[in-house]
Amino acid sequence: MAKRGKQHRAMVAQVDRTRQYGALEAVELLKKASFAKFDETAEVAINLGVNPRHADQMVRGAVILPHGLGKEVKVLVFAKGEKEIEARDAGADFVGGMDYIQKIQEEGWLEFDKAIATPDMMGVVSRVARILGPRGLMPNPKVGTVTFDVKSAVNDMKAGRVEFRVDKAGILHVPIGKLSFPAENLVGNLNALMETVMRLKPSTSKGTYVKHLTLTSTMGPGITLDSNAIISQIA
Repeated sequence: MAKRGKQHRAMVAQVDRTRQYGALEAVELLKKASFAKFDETAEVAINLGVNPRHADQMVRGAVILPHGLGKEVKVLVFAKGEKEIEARDAGADFVGGMDYIQKIQEEGWLEFDKAIATPDMMGVVSRVARILGPRGLMPNPKVGTVTFDVKSAVNDMKAGRVEFRVDKAGILHVPIGKLSFPAENLVGNLNALMETVMRLKPSTSKGTYVKHLTLTSTMGPGITLDSNAIISQIA
């Protein structure tokens, strides 16, 4: 196992592994412990009491972070006719149909962060499902990226809309912004995320729904959050 550097060990030493931190205290500690020379992304890992092997316990959704993600999001819209014009007017970075399907198929082009499609375009978009799907880029009606309301969808993406899906271990990994954000903004994004996750609790989920909540950053340590306190504040 690779030996950790002095800076990393000093950073980890600042975190009390036996404690559950309040949201604001955890964010401030994570910011203080950072030593990276770039603006790290803050991320939350939410261990849920669900069994994702059962379709009725799959937790999947999206949230618009009130303070954004702190990065430019490039949006591709598959549309035609008036909806193509609507997408361009809304600020989509790329808009088209078969031209982009061919570009993805033949050139492996994936220079976008999010994809939206109108329902009438899904027949052609399905041709690249095997390419977009594994990368989390395939438009999906369950998270609002297959819609005729192109303007709202593009605006949401540009404003900081984040999609999430529980993994095989029952964990959600969701970015909530940059460490350069004011601590209060990161806490606001965290609360918005948790409100959405709690609203998506499957009726078949028994026992403790949020089992463990961890805040971390690209290079930072994991900080255990007091999930009960956070949930009680947003209830």
